[in-house]
Amino acid sequence: MFGIHDLPLFILSGLLLNIMPGPDSLLIMTRSATQGWRAGVAATLGIGAGTMIHVLAAALGLSAILATSATAFMVVKYVGAAYILYMAIGLLRSKRTDPAVAVAIAPLPYAKIFAQGFLTNVLNPKVAVFFLAFVPQFIAHDAPGKALAFIVLGCIFNLNGMLWCTSLALFTAQASARIKVSPGISLWLNRVTGGLFIWLGIELALSKQH
Repeated sequence: MFGIHDLPLFILSGLLLNIMPGPDSLLIMTRSATQGWRAGVAATLGIGAGTMIHVLAAALGLSAILATSATAFMVVKYVGAAYILYMAIGLLRSKRTDPAVAVAIAPLPYAKIFAQGFLTNVLNPKVAVFFLAFVPQFIAHDAPGKALAFIVLGCIFNLNGMLWCTSLALFTAQASARIKVSPGISLWLNRVTGGLFIWLGIELALSKQH
């Protein structure tokens, strides 16, 4: 259908790729551990929305610009790295207001968490290049509607990713509630995640176009 072939292999490969840890997984786990599963799902929805932007852009050929234009790739790459570093600084600045009681980590509105998930995904040009390199392998060269086939496969990939991310959010929130994460642990979780985000931001900034 639509010129798509080896669909089971595509689904399996996509699932394995979604399981690989990255900024999206870190964001979901941090929000779920500190604010509950709803916050993790809000991040998941944002990430899914960002992925659909990449899918539609790739289907329309816009992502090819990122794959062929060094300037466009560099601009999006640096903007994405800057945003990841901005979030990292916010996490690292978490601190106690009262040494004996609470941690000054105000719960973020779900809309803001959604925006964080969306921006961390959509501002990563490596995701766009990935779709251009990965998805066409499962579309026949003589397919009559390659763009439609690309969108169908992109939606399948995104659905699998969101199911995995939702499971990750629920598992993290449940584990956090079971071990009863203390304010101090929550504080250090934010700081460790902030440090990892700095590493990921620098890695993105230093990444090269392929």
